[in-house]
Amino acid sequence: MEKPKAYKLLAEQEGISNSEAKSLIDRGLVYVGNNKVMIARGEISAKTVFIVQKVEKARPIFENDDLIVIDKPAFVNSDEIERQFKGSQLLHRLDRETSGVLMLVKNEEFRLKAIQEFKKDNVYKEYVAWVEGLISEPFVIDQPLITEKKGNKAYTKVAKNGKPAITEVTPLEVSGKKTKVQLVIHHGRTHQIRAHMKYAQHPIIGDESYGGRQSKRVMLHAKKVTLLGRTFEAPEPKVFGHFGS
Repeated sequence: MEKPKAYKLLAEQEGISNSEAKSLIDRGLVYVGNNKVMIARGEISAKTVFIVQKVEKARPIFENDDLIVIDKPAFVNSDEIERQFKGSQLLHRLDRETSGVLMLVKNEEFRLKAIQEFKKDNVYKEYVAWVEGLISEPFVIDQPLITEKKGNKAYTKVAKNGKPAITEVTPLEVSGKKTKVQLVIHHGRTHQIRAHMKYAQHPIIGDESYGGRQSKRVMLHAKKVTLLGRTFEAPEPKVFGHFGS
């Protein structure tokens, strides 16, 4: 007997369209037990019972005539936030499974001024993450990075001919064989934190592309950004607090 494809079975169980079901799997929101369903078109037993993780709503933190700052939930693409808040344009991006402070601009004059601040490394960017292994002392990763496209996905690695990138790592809490860290980045390259933490042999938990163990999500959150004298902060998701217990 032929086995059904995962997305078709999920669509049937959840009462949604095939394309909605495929999107849920592609986002990494569908589980069987503790295992994430990776391939939407993969064949699966007809008796399979799926668990679908819910996505939080995007929440505005701040708004004026120049910009709107969003607390982006995990599992939502930055482009989706841009479409949701019409009349605004992304100033920067966060990876799909990274949550936290995301800024969108409302006019070209402010956008150009803000971009100059990013270029001059005048923007303070603070993240929090749970990473593999024990970290007892602060350290700095000063390693150039190069980003390559693999299929449709970007992949970043340390390379001598790469662009300058600095990540400051400060341990906050140790639990089992993992550490909660504060990360302050300079330059802000694509996947900078993910690539630097892999290089340091402390990959981010949930970041399987860069050597982390499987988790419900990539445990990386953009906590605080300071731009042109204003500071915006997104509280840590609840999972970051009880992850160590």
